[in-house]
Amino acid sequence: MDFTVSEKLQTILGMMKEFVQKELIPMEYELATKGFGAMLPEIEEKRNMVRQMELWAPLHPKEYGGMGLGLMENAMIFEVLGGTPLGLYAFGCQAPDAGNIEILYKYGNEEQKETYCRPNVEGKIRSCFSMTEVEVAGSNPTWLLTTAVKDGSDYVINGHKWYTSCADGAEFAIVMAETNPEAESPHRKASMIIVPSDTPGYNIVRNISVMGHVGDGWASHAEILYQNCRVPLENNLGGEGMGFVLAQERLGPGRIHHCMRWVGICNRCFDLMCSYANKRPRTPNEVLGDSDIIKMYIADCAAEILAARLMVLNTAWIIQNQGVKAAMKDISMIKFFVANVLQKVVDTALQVHGGLGMTDDTPIAMYYRGERAARIYDGPDEVHKLSVARRILREYPVEKF
Repeated sequence: MDFTVSEKLQTILGMMKEFVQKELIPMEYELATKGFGAMLPEIEEKRNMVRQMELWAPLHPKEYGGMGLGLMENAMIFEVLGGTPLGLYAFGCQAPDAGNIEILYKYGNEEQKETYCRPNVEGKIRSCFSMTEVEVAGSNPTWLLTTAVKDGSDYVINGHKWYTSCADGAEFAIVMAETNPEAESPHRKASMIIVPSDTPGYNIVRNISVMGHVGDGWASHAEILYQNCRVPLENNLGGEGMGFVLAQERLGPGRIHHCMRWVGICNRCFDLMCSYANKRPRTPNEVLGDSDIIKMYIADCAAEILAARLMVLNTAWIIQNQGVKAAMKDISMIKFFVANVLQKVVDTALQVHGGLGMTDDTPIAMYYRGERAARIYDGPDEVHKLSVARRILREYPVEKF
């Protein structure tokens, strides 16, 4: 396994680190206190600067204006850009657009690619992914109550979704709905359907308040009602009954992106913690960093961040060289392991900062509030642990007594 960083990628990472430090980190306080919408004109200026640097959309196809870099390269890029809440958006590789673009490019027809994929890559529009439902387990894409029933040349969609991230201001949603209720396999019941947000019957109920914070625009999570929402059959993405397959294709590389973004958050919080420990007075003659307790915090976090990073890079290498199926166990392992490392590092950094850590004077509170969900979305810890254990036990003979 070769994790060598090419000279070209070293240059790209260096430019991105400098941009994050000089252009994005100074905007974080206003983002936390004013919200995404109020900051959008300034954020768009930064995005234009990224375009001029020719660093736009690193993981998307060159033919649509992206950089077309591979999974291993993008893993390291996401680590750098994860060091600020604005990093991925500023460089045009934010979720859920990234995953939507990936499946549109791979499975969409030419009309879908030109109408939805190209402008999404170019950053002219945003999109959302609408799968999680209120009444059933969000971790189970084979069990959906939202239906898409054929009526002539249309689907009529009815259902209740929530945590449709970034729906506020999105041009379209990719909706998971049951189209084939009679299918023998539960994995062939659902389809993905493109729904423009101006379609009658597509109703955003609210942006959900998450831990006391109601986001807006890209930084939001919407509750949506689909009420006799009618779209053409041609809006099916990838074929009827392919929803589960596309979801798995989308989530494999997507978890690499998430996990490396989390490693980036860990790095940022670790840097803040160490810097603060070396300057915050503990006594008239000592700083926090002189405390053995703080030293143990730092050592534990350093080891766990390194372990998490190497696990994710190893999984990315397997996906890139052997495919998603070969990495299913590893994908689940990094999902719960890195999410828990993230929780520990952010919490430890907040603890070391004391009262300052509770304020929005640093990004730690924003991370603490926003990233607790890492152990829940894309499948909760418990689901992934059970999956890993089942896959491991299959490798051993079953002995019956």
